[in-house]
Amino acid sequence: MKIVKNLDKVDKNISKVTDKEAEEAIKTIIEWIGEDPKREGLIETPRRVIKAFKEYFKGYTQNPSIELKKTFGDVEGYDDMVLQKNISVSSHCEHHMAPIIGVAHVAYLPKKRIVGLSKLARTVEIFSKRLQTQERLTMQIANALTDGLEAYGVAVTIDSTHQCMTMRGIKKEKATTITNYFTGKFKEDLSFQNRFLRYISDKN
Repeated sequence: MKIVKNLDKVDKNISKVTDKEAEEAIKTIIEWIGEDPKREGLIETPRRVIKAFKEYFKGYTQNPSIELKKTFGDVEGYDDMVLQKNISVSSHCEHHMAPIIGVAHVAYLPKKRIVGLSKLARTVEIFSKRLQTQERLTMQIANALTDGLEAYGVAVTIDSTHQCMTMRGIKKEKATTITNYFTGKFKEDLSFQNRFLRYISDKN
């Protein structure tokens, strides 16, 4: 896995840690917590953890601008809001590497072209699969869509639970965090912003 320095771009020149080296690090942690990495149930754990980490953090090897390159112009003049609600978010906080679980709501105002609906969810996925703060995650999704789609405006809301708060520390199990980020017309015109917020709050 090649880790990026710039969170918006893949850096192909950074040195690579091998799977074997990463597995040895997991073995060290297993010993540190007081377990025996040679115990039958733990022998394969380092390999499994690294395999899981490749999935958890695959966003470092992906570039959202590539996903957003293919757009469609044959929309017969459609220029109103495109909104996708309840996109699942599964990320990890950069402070404790604990899971962040929630949903994202994404909308954009197209200029001349639209993008396939799966690409909105894909953009959320790419940035989620990195070590994150929710605030930065929200902004990265919005800015990537704004730039990639050349949209009149983008709105992103994330509502999530942080297990670094629910399982450790203050241990407030029911606490959730909501972040919003708006660009273009969504930021400049409250009528668009209010429509978006009303739509995502509608449970129907």
